[in-house]
Amino acid sequence: MSFKRLDADDFVISSDSVTAGLWTNNNTPTITTFYTSSTQAASVSGDYYLNVFSDSGLEQLEFAVAYANSTGGGTQLYDASVAGKSPSDSIYGQYRTLVLGDENANFVFGGITASDFWAVSVDRNRYKESLFPGSLTLLVSSSSGIRSLTDNSQVSNTVVYNDAGRVFQLVSGSAGTVNTTNPNGYSATSGSYGWFLPDIATLLLNPLALEEETGLTRTTTVNTFGNNPWKLIKSFENGENFTLNSQETITSDFVFVRPRSSEFNYSENPSFISGSTGEVLYSSFINNPATYITTVGLYNDTNELLAVAKLSKPLQKDFTKEALIRVKLDF
Repeated sequence: MSFKRLDADDFVISSDSVTAGLWTNNNTPTITTFYTSSTQAASVSGDYYLNVFSDSGLEQLEFAVAYANSTGGGTQLYDASVAGKSPSDSIYGQYRTLVLGDENANFVFGGITASDFWAVSVDRNRYKESLFPGSLTLLVSSSSGIRSLTDNSQVSNTVVYNDAGRVFQLVSGSAGTVNTTNPNGYSATSGSYGWFLPDIATLLLNPLALEEETGLTRTTTVNTFGNNPWKLIKSFENGENFTLNSQETITSDFVFVRPRSSEFNYSENPSFISGSTGEVLYSSFINNPATYITTVGLYNDTNELLAVAKLSKPLQKDFTKEALIRVKLDF
């Protein structure tokens, strides 16, 4: 075994973006079936959100749907004597803190301020880093129409950021292609269809725009259980298409190991040396040495082995040969 210190020029760092299907163990980009648990719906958590599964056995959890309302409408009050305090108000406050970072800020969808919205949060096990902008197609269908939604990442000139990371408008279209029936892809009176927040894997859907385009309604009456999450899930079920991919940045370290012609030509294997005299046992190894490189080990300055790279086949090395071995470390 021989050692050689690596120089700064021997290291190269590269980053690549990798996409994958989001749903069902990160293998499927589209789901067409949506199931909820009656047990969860009847429990305390059912007042706040509903989990959505892609199989009737309720084993493949895909995302959760919640309804948020700044006035507390659409859900029953915690205490009838305390106005406006309900699960929908709590959810609105949670997302306002998470996304806007300001308890006095408002959600503005395409220039229109909204007092309520639906939140669709992808299950954390479905992705490693973020959602892939431009891959979204969501069909929302209700009593008077159907609308295909996507994000405007492919046509936006600038990327908007808030406390949740990147923010894109939800517009009419599919797979990043905007339906340009108007300059923005959404209504001037009710605003965009919401926000696409890829860095926290969340969609915020604007009820005003969805009601105008598809007839999808929600209950906003205070101290009234409106079952609003289920109404949105039912519209997904009618549309039968929710397509979305995940995105992950993989950073690779490339280490270039360069055995020069004068290096690594002798073996340190004890079988080549006489134990009594210390002489080389084989004359050919003196006059015309040859070794076979099979493994590259990467050590730190304290001689600790950090990584091992195996060659696909032994690489012959002698005084007439030089080699360039590229080691790739992914993390």
